[in-house]
Formats: sequence, structure tokens, C-alpha cells
Amino acid sequence: MSIIKEIKVLEEDKDKRLDLYLSMQKIGISRSRIQNLIENSKIRINSRLENKCRYKVKPEDIILVEIPEAEKINIQPEKIPLKILYEDDHLIVINKPKGMVTHPAKGNYSGTLVSALLYHCKNLSGINGYLRPGIVHRLDKDTTGVMVAAKDDITHAGLVKQWQDRTITRKYIALVNGEMDKSELTVDEPIGRHKVQRQRMAVNLSSGRNAISKIKILEKFNGVSLIEVRILTGRTHQIRVHLSYLKHPVIGDALYGKKSDIIDRQALHAAVLGFTHPITNKYMEFSSPIPKDMKQAVKLIKKPS
Repeated sequence: MSIIKEIKVLEEDKDKRLDLYLSMQKIGISRSRIQNLIENSKIRINSRLENKCRYKVKPEDIILVEIPEAEKINIQPEKIPLKILYEDDHLIVINKPKGMVTHPAKGNYSGTLVSALLYHCKNLSGINGYLRPGIVHRLDKDTTGVMVAAKDDITHAGLVKQWQDRTITRKYIALVNGEMDKSELTVDEPIGRHKVQRQRMAVNLSSGRNAISKIKILEKFNGVSLIEVRILTGRTHQIRVHLSYLKHPVIGDALYGKKSDIIDRQALHAAVLGFTHPITNKYMEFSSPIPKDMKQAVKLIKKPS
């Protein structure tokens, strides 16, 4: 059975894009999910179907959002080992290895984190539109580190709200080409789809969504910088795009830089994830040490020639 949410637009919200406006209403679903509902005629404004995300809301608009019941998905549970950092009845925190895709997609239908979670957990949330995927956020296939998944919709909605409110703590460690000049800097540049190479993202001043990354230099050696990146937004490939934009691409990043002979993936690791538990209201923070392949890369770079 679908859930119907009714929202009345106030004067101070006039002229906001429909997808952005709805994502600000804290109805427990992500902006990408909202965009999907709009495009699939699940949104009515003043009793009229609206299927354009760019519609500008007007004061007194009455918006009805139909959130369909979670669909079943044909994903088989797989007995894949998980490094679990924490687990309770509401959520699970894992340390994702390199090479693991979060969701099934073209070319990666097995061996995913979702398949592993479906085997391990009896229940996962369905708030993203599918029955029991549980995924609140994503890491790229070859990015390692801390991730959280939700086991029920209340927990999922609470975590999504924290992502929307930017109260999540997210710190990454990266090895980048070049010795960066400043010890600390903030990159505040919008990110959107690359205009020509559609599989890539890029700094896009005309239609990109705001993206903020705070960078701190940990160490510089032999033409390389070891850095910590704290992100305040969660755009696709955000760190990789921002660092490439700065002319300091992540080592081993073939998409935004070039391949490396010292590491077979982008040298990027989600080292810290902190959030308030939606059920207990307790702040929790989890960390993962730099993985072996990144440590080995550092040794090789530091090794005298």
C-alpha cells in the first residue's frame, strides 16, 4: 500500500525547484528517490500530475507525494564475508573492501554489498523503493572503508535526515599526486554530470549541485600528498572530482587521473563515519585504519630511488 504525504508550500519557499523543495521537507526519502517519483508521475500539485523536477513551487501549492510500497527485487543473498564494526537490531556498520559494488548494476549483478547484507541480515529497510536493500549511502567500487546500512525504515529515515542536515561526520584519507601548497583548504564547487563524457562527473558551474570538501594535508613526500578530506555534501565521486579539479588527482584514479603501477585502484579510504543513532539518540563514531595496499603505496613512494 502506498503512503501519501501532503505538503502545503509556504511563502518563504516560493520558486524553489520541486525536487529540492521536497528533499528539504524531511519526508524520509533521498532527493534521487524524490526525482524518481516525480519522473514516474507520483507527485500531484493542486490535483494535477507534475513530472518535471524543475517545476518552481508557488505559495499555497498543495503537493501530494505518493510513496509506493517497496518493490521486491530479484537479488540473491550471497554468503560473502563482511567485516562488521558494529551491529544491533536497527543498523549495521561494516568496513567495505575494495572491489565490492554497493548495489547490483550492469556488469556487477553478484558479489555486491546488498547481496552480502541480504544473507547476513533478516531485515533491511525498504525506504529507497525496493524491499530490503538497506543502503543509506554508497562508496565507489574501489573505495574502501566505513559504511552504515539500516535494518528498518525508521532508522533509515533518521539517517537520511542527518545526511540532508549535514550532521554526519565523514572523513576520508587519500593519496594524491603533487605536493599541495596549503596545509588546509576548502573546495566549494558544484558538481554535475560531465557535458560530454556522461560516465564522469565534473565541476559544473551552470547546472551542478553544491559540493563542499574540506582538505587537510597530513604529510608530503616525493611529489605526493597524504591528505584527510572531510565532506559536507555527498555528491557522486565528489572527492575524486574536487581533487582532479585542483590538479591533484587521487593516485590510481583512472577515471579522473591516470592508472598507477603502485596501487591497482584509487587510493581513497573512508576512514571515519559518525552519526547519531536514530533510535537511541546516542552519537556513534566508527573508524577504519588505512588499508594495506595504501600503506604499501606510501612505502614505495617514500623508498629512495
